[in-house]
Amino acid sequence: MFPIIQQFDDTLLYFIAEHLHTPFVDRLMIFITSLGNSSLVWLSTALILVLSQKNRKWGIILTLALIFELLLCDGILKPLVARERPFTRLTGYPELIRAPLSYSFPSGHTMSSFTAAVILFARERKSGSIFLILAALIGFSRLYLFVHYPTDVLGGIVLGTALALMTLWLTKDLKA
Repeated sequence: MFPIIQQFDDTLLYFIAEHLHTPFVDRLMIFITSLGNSSLVWLSTALILVLSQKNRKWGIILTLALIFELLLCDGILKPLVARERPFTRLTGYPELIRAPLSYSFPSGHTMSSFTAAVILFARERKSGSIFLILAALIGFSRLYLFVHYPTDVLGGIVLGTALALMTLWLTKDLKA
């Protein structure tokens, strides 16, 4: 990794670890990050949409996007970039969740969250805004819990948003 980027990442993580941690926020961030585990909240939302006649198209689009995200993030990018996670080189911080086994870039929790939230925002802005806030909180939780660098989360935001927009473009004529 480029030294200037690594220095930025380390500085921001140290700031979060030293200034924002409290027992209450620890529990809150563990809960928020768990919503992104295995894209649970997003797949549940997709299932609800698929089961609704009125929203079936959106459920299919969301499901397709999450499949694309999994293949791109975990199947291609993480092994290709092979960036170690922060807790492997920056020691001395409490382990609040089980250490992920995969590589760090991009943040899969963040990428799937922004993929889903952007699609849900395209479906309806009002409820979609709530999903965008949730996606941002999930991304921040990954920093707070010391399992991703800021640039991993930023990469997840950019890639997830781009993937959502591409999926929306590819499925614009989908009939369901």
